[in-house]
Amino acid sequence: MKILLNGVGRIGKSILHIISKDKNIDIVSINEINPNINSIAYSINYDSTYGALEDKFIVDGSYIKNSTSTIKILNHSSIYDIDMREIDMLIDASGSSVDIERLKKLNLKSIFLTHPSNSVDITVILGVNEDKLDIYNHKIISTSSCNATALLPILKIIDEEYAIECGNIVTIHPLLNHQRVLDSSCISNSDRGVECNLEFGRSATQNIIPSQTTTIEACSHIMPKINSNFISSNSLRVPTDTVGAIEITIFLENSTTKDEVISLCQKYEKNQKFDILLNNYEPLVSSDFKSQRYTTIIDHRFTELIKNRMLKLLVWYDNEWGYASKVVDIVKVVKNKFETS
Repeated sequence: MKILLNGVGRIGKSILHIISKDKNIDIVSINEINPNINSIAYSINYDSTYGALEDKFIVDGSYIKNSTSTIKILNHSSIYDIDMREIDMLIDASGSSVDIERLKKLNLKSIFLTHPSNSVDITVILGVNEDKLDIYNHKIISTSSCNATALLPILKIIDEEYAIECGNIVTIHPLLNHQRVLDSSCISNSDRGVECNLEFGRSATQNIIPSQTTTIEACSHIMPKINSNFISSNSLRVPTDTVGAIEITIFLENSTTKDEVISLCQKYEKNQKFDILLNNYEPLVSSDFKSQRYTTIIDHRFTELIKNRMLKLLVWYDNEWGYASKVVDIVKVVKNKFETS
């Protein structure tokens, strides 16, 4: 399967780094709006968060090459201008809004969007609904968001065992590129329907910034029960580079104990097919989970049951590397389905 990667920002770059270590999957082209190929190679080779690549890319004409990969660099403002006759799959990591109907007309086997959308053929989160994937009817696939990827697997586990009545979540999320280093004007984002966000115009390095989150909405695309009428939510943007956390408070219809919840999580970790849930008992901090593939890391130091029905959990996740690893895993699931069908 020959893959085109659209966008090598934070998520796209992590996807590329992960795939470059996998012999069973191959990115042959990258489309990036940055017109400077030397800048693209440099940003792939060196990263302030995850460090430098050992096997660095060099520029060779319109290609970047290292010992394992030769990748054509494209510079189109629209993916519809790209000749895709030699491409099987597209991973769109640009984060931009897309025309789903126009995407469906592209002669590709599968197209993956690394952001939530309720217009795609299916949204997939591993550990929740990958068994529903139908490669012949699901061409446009959303891999949801980093927050939903971390949250929904544990909510599904708890709901199936004890039935969730209602709850609240708070995401503690690292700063992102669209924020300001120092106080500035408000920030607009047409892709997210934001005309003027005053808080995100404040210094991301000096403040904890409260915000809304689309995490529960993203979860509802897969489990309609998990919606904003059922679980309330908000977010705190904090001055760290990567690794987020989610504080979960949920009320259960069926009573249980703390030990039973921990035992349920331990059983799931032991029998899971993908690297999703990891149970932590050590006195760790956010940077200890950097580059962690597991995306639902439950810190049982903070697991609590109040009156046998109010459950509190703390979940860690690397919002860049961890999420990107799940995107790659979903691509591999689809690839394997094509190869075995």
